[in-house]
Amino acid sequence: MSAVTPRGRAFWARRGLASRASLDRTTQAMLLRQLYLAHFEQRRFDAARDVSQQSLELGVLRDVVHQDAARACAALGDVDGAAGHLRLAARHGPASRRAFHYWTLGSLFFNASRHQEAIGALSRAARWGTRDKPLYQAHLAVVRCAAGARVVGLPEIQERLEVAPAGQGYGRFVLGQLAYYRGNLGEARRHLRAFVERTTGGRATTAIALDAELAMAKRTLATIEEPKR
Repeated sequence: MSAVTPRGRAFWARRGLASRASLDRTTQAMLLRQLYLAHFEQRRFDAARDVSQQSLELGVLRDVVHQDAARACAALGDVDGAAGHLRLAARHGPASRRAFHYWTLGSLFFNASRHQEAIGALSRAARWGTRDKPLYQAHLAVVRCAAGARVVGLPEIQERLEVAPAGQGYGRFVLGQLAYYRGNLGEARRHLRAFVERTTGGRATTAIALDAELAMAKRTLATIEEPKR
């Protein structure tokens, strides 16, 4: 877990898995997850998916492993395969993580321009959400705008997300899209640039997992004219 490179992480994970000592299922699952992350960071998505399938057989933290499998499937362009894993994550995970799984499912569909399916998943996330409810509600509003629907209360939705902890990080992507649909282009530019800079400057795993959002943010930024001097 403290390895500084994907190769180092994979080396120690394989060494641990090959140990002659008897390993409990939780330890095996933790080692497999480090191997999964090593493959994912190196964009070896087929191998990452295979490792997550091995981990699922252990039955430990199944919803987390389904999330990992979904990321690998999404990176391979298998949206339906990723969606299947996320639905299983929502089914097998504790109630406290159910909203997160539905939100991830909604994000997957939105990135694939499958707006109606995204609306269904994000509606469930907003219904189950607690602390991050403002993020789920705002993301739902963005998808409805993208689908051409008229959404009332956008200023209030945006304000709730801005003051919530979820308004940082991924929330910047959602805030930028909301501001764009409201016609506040300067605000949209500020949020989307912050999202791009923070995501690309952070962990490689996060940047890879958010490839679709990064591409969408950059497309939106490209449509915004620079202010006249």
